[in-house]
Amino acid sequence: MNDIYLIMIIALVVLAIADLIVGVSNDAVNFLNSAIGSKAISFKTIMIVASVGIAFGAMSSSGMMEVARKGIFNPGEFVFAEIIIRFMAVMITDILLLDFFNTLGMPTSTTVSIVFELLGAAVAVSLLKIWAVDGNFSDLGIYINTEKATEIIFGIILSVLVAFTIGALIQFVARLLITFKFEDKPKWRGAIFGGIALTAIVYFILIKGLKSANLFGGIITDYVAQQPELFILGNLVFWSLISRIITGVFKWNIYTAIIVVGTFALAMAFAGNDLVNFIGVPIAALQSFQDWKGTGIPASEYTMESLSNAVQTPVILLLLSGIIMIITLWFSTKARNVVKTSVDLSRQNEGEEKFQPNFLSRQVVKYSIKAFDNINGVFPESWRKKVDQQFAQSYDYSVKNKSQDLPAFDLVRAAVNLMVAS
Repeated sequence: MNDIYLIMIIALVVLAIADLIVGVSNDAVNFLNSAIGSKAISFKTIMIVASVGIAFGAMSSSGMMEVARKGIFNPGEFVFAEIIIRFMAVMITDILLLDFFNTLGMPTSTTVSIVFELLGAAVAVSLLKIWAVDGNFSDLGIYINTEKATEIIFGIILSVLVAFTIGALIQFVARLLITFKFEDKPKWRGAIFGGIALTAIVYFILIKGLKSANLFGGIITDYVAQQPELFILGNLVFWSLISRIITGVFKWNIYTAIIVVGTFALAMAFAGNDLVNFIGVPIAALQSFQDWKGTGIPASEYTMESLSNAVQTPVILLLLSGIIMIITLWFSTKARNVVKTSVDLSRQNEGEEKFQPNFLSRQVVKYSIKAFDNINGVFPESWRKKVDQQFAQSYDYSVKNKSQDLPAFDLVRAAVNLMVAS
C-alpha cells in the first residue's frame, strides 16, 4: 500500500514540471508585455533580462511556499491519505485549466487558480468528513483556515482595485507632465522621472524582492529598516543624477533604461511570487510524505500537524524550478501567443484583435466615458484645453500604414506600467 503513495509523489513531481511550463506560458505576459509592446529593446535582450530576473526571483521565493501548506486549510484536521489525494487533484486541475487558457491565448491569474483550487479541494474533503460523522455545515470552519483564506482572497480582489486605480492615476500624471512628445521635453524632466522610477524599482528589488537573500549579511535591510526616509531620499538624488548623465552625456533614452530595469524587477517578482503556484503543492506533498514515511502509522490515521511548521524549501529545488521556467520562457510558443493577445488588446493604434468586444465590455467603456465626461465638466474650460494639449499624440494612429510596424504603445506608458506593477 505504501508503494501507491510513492508513485503519487513521483507523479506530483512530473505534474510540478508540467505546471511550471504551463504557468510560465501563462504568466510571461506579466513581465514581457510592456517591453515587447513598446519595442524599446530587441526581443533577445528582453528575454535575457527576464531570464536573469526569473533566476533571482526563484532563489528568493522560499517563504511563499507556506501558502500551499497551511494558508487555506488547517492541516492538523486531515490525515496523510486525504492530503495527498487533495494535492494530486489540485495539480491536475491547475494544469488543465491553465493549459486550456494558454491554448486560447488568454492570460489568467495563476494565483487565483491555485488558491481556489486548494480551497475547493479542501471544502470537498471537509464536507465528506462532516457527512461521515453526521456533522453540520457550520463545522466547515474547523477544517478551513477561514481567517487566512479570507485574507488571501481579499488581498487578490484588493490588488486588482489598487492596481487599476494607482496605475491609472500615475499614468495620467506622468502623461500630463511628460506628454506624448516626451522626446522634445527638457532633459531634466526625464531625469527626474527616471530618478523616481528607478528609486521605486531598486527599493523593491533590494528591500522587498531580495530580502530573503540576506544581501551583504543583512546590512542593507537593517539600515533601511532604521532609516527608510534617508535611504529613499539618497536613492532619489543618486538615480536622478545617473538619469541626467545617461540622457545628457551618453545620449541614451532614460525611458528605455527604466523598461530594462523594470522588466528585470517584474520578472523577479513573478518568479518570487508565483513559483508557489506551480511547485508549492508538490513540495508540500513531498514534505508530507517524508514526515509520514517510517512512522509505522497507517496513512489513514497519520494527522498532518507537521504542515503547520515553517520549513525552508531546498535551494536545489528552487534552482531547478528557475531553470525550467527560463527554458520555457525561451521556447514556449503558447507564451508568445498569450503575450501577443495582451499586446494586441492594449495597443494605442488600431489593429486586429483575436477577441472582439461584447455587450458587457461596450457598456463598461460607455459608462466609463460618461463618468469621465461628468468629472471633466467640473473643471474650467481653460484647464481642459491645457490638459488636451498635453495629451495630443505625436503620431496620428488613425492613419493606417501597413509598411510601418508601429509599437503597440510608447515608452512612457511602458515605463509607468513596469514601475507601478513591480
